[in-house]
Amino acid sequence: MMNWEKLIVPEGLHASEAGQQRSQFEKDYDRIIFSSPFRNLQAKTQVFPLPEQDFVHTRLTHSLEVSSVGRSLGKSAGSFLLEKYPELKTKQLQPFDIGGIVAAAALAHDIGNPPFGHAGEEAISDFFRFHPKGQRWESNCSRQEWEDLTHFEGNAQGYRMLMDRNNGIYISPPTLAAFTKYPRPSWTSAKDQKRRSQKKFGFFTSNLADYTELMEMMAIPLLAPNCWMRHPLAFLVEAADDICYSIIDLEDGCTMGLVSLEETIGLLAAIIGDRFSAQKLEKYPANRQKLAILRAMAINQLIEETDKVFQEKESLLLIGEFDQALTDCIPSAAALSAISALSVEKIYRSQPVLEKEAAGYQVLEGLLETFGEALYHHHFLKERFSGQNKSILRLLPDQLVLSGPQSAYSILRGLMDFVSGMTDKYALSLYRRVKGISLPNT
Repeated sequence: MMNWEKLIVPEGLHASEAGQQRSQFEKDYDRIIFSSPFRNLQAKTQVFPLPEQDFVHTRLTHSLEVSSVGRSLGKSAGSFLLEKYPELKTKQLQPFDIGGIVAAAALAHDIGNPPFGHAGEEAISDFFRFHPKGQRWESNCSRQEWEDLTHFEGNAQGYRMLMDRNNGIYISPPTLAAFTKYPRPSWTSAKDQKRRSQKKFGFFTSNLADYTELMEMMAIPLLAPNCWMRHPLAFLVEAADDICYSIIDLEDGCTMGLVSLEETIGLLAAIIGDRFSAQKLEKYPANRQKLAILRAMAINQLIEETDKVFQEKESLLLIGEFDQALTDCIPSAAALSAISALSVEKIYRSQPVLEKEAAGYQVLEGLLETFGEALYHHHFLKERFSGQNKSILRLLPDQLVLSGPQSAYSILRGLMDFVSGMTDKYALSLYRRVKGISLPNT
């Protein structure tokens, strides 16, 4: 059974100290928001790649909104936990500390996502699974390493970014654990595939040792070899993301003209319930105002419902017997499912989204092919290392082209750090240049 004291303030950590203006968890938030990987989210796809409209969400605006919802959920959970477990007050904890953990973890939840959204994840995976110049690396990798490479996962890349000392983020163990929604590597899973925490994987093989240490620090039990229970606050991080992308993607779809205003109002009204008033809504002349009011009311209702489910399931979370999405258990679950079904049909499979996702596949495959080929020749086939390869390598960060011996896995992890960290626009621009489609402005 997990213990909240170890989960929030493990040995050696002090959430708040005398004389400090910021708590440890406020520092986590600030370090994430000022980091380069987070800043790059401003030009990464949420749903609509390379949006021409400035009111459509990017990964950055989405992450800020998820963090805001996460803070509300965390503060409510904190009030409940401090009332139920008075011993937590002796650690100088306040509800806003728990809110701070969830807010910081939620802020970082998409920090590892590559350009072009989920299509970008598939493009990177498919390069190693199907492309001849990707497949050639397999003989130089272990089975576990190859599983990582052929199943690129934004959550695991995010964990890697948060652990990479070059990024200078240094967040606390509770925030790092709450960030990790899928506490296993790519090559193992729990026996019960119905567990939400086992739907994906949350860290790469190269991070297994430090993740093991993290779990031991907070006494989070194993479900199976190399497969752990979730930190309970990760369920709130997940819920904040579920709430925001359901409501905000629908709002963006309506703004883009893919979903009618009447249909959007009906879907959000099903969540708002008795508080919805068509007469009051008509007092707002602009559609954007109507959407903003409905969005706020729907999110508030979903926060209230999710908080109640968390309190009901808290004791089961500590022993690992509850492992579902909190938003699957709220009264508005059916309404969220209806939004999801419509979003798949009218938004995620819309012509502009599909066209730009297809372009994203070409861009990322082209970058991996070009840079991967040059790196392969540099490290493993020097007799075929050409002048073209040399020019290509000069475009890479210096640490990727060290002349000393390196494993194929570490080389490729570095390459994927470089490619996945790009914004959509930079990836497209660099692809055009290395493929000779366009030349830099002189």
